[in-house]
Amino acid sequence: MGEGQESEVNLRSELLFVKHRLNDAFMNKKSIWTGLSIVAGALALGAADVKVDVAKLPPAAAKAGVTFDADIKPMFEKSCAKCHGADVEKPKGKFRSDTKANVLKGGGEGVVVAPGDLAKSPLIAMVAQLTEDEDLFMPPKGNKAKIAPLTKEQVGLVRAWIEQGAK
Repeated sequence: MGEGQESEVNLRSELLFVKHRLNDAFMNKKSIWTGLSIVAGALALGAADVKVDVAKLPPAAAKAGVTFDADIKPMFEKSCAKCHGADVEKPKGKFRSDTKANVLKGGGEGVVVAPGDLAKSPLIAMVAQLTEDEDLFMPPKGNKAKIAPLTKEQVGLVRAWIEQGAK
């Protein structure tokens, strides 16, 4: 083999080596992005992934015709507004509790109330403080504002509101 041919073979070998290295680097980045996408997807599940054990909930309030404006909003103004109210610039979890429309819309974690379906309404498990993850308790345990958890009667009223169609 001549000197020119040997140089060409060496150059091709170097190019193949670089190509393989770049391919490996690309695949590693692709794997990292895939992993990050999976983690982001898992985090996005949040509220939608909350299991609601209806059997552990307090009974629904006996009141008929429960409405957001008359029954739920006053309770949420006392217990939820500091973190999720109309005056909060960046509500926690991107969830607002100030109007029925906002509650039904849900937040950054997804929909939290399915009218008429407690099993698909993670909000009830959160306010009843029956989620597996205590970070989802609402209001949170040991919160800075010292807001007490909802009483069994209040949770029963929220339950009745959802069961009656969240009107």
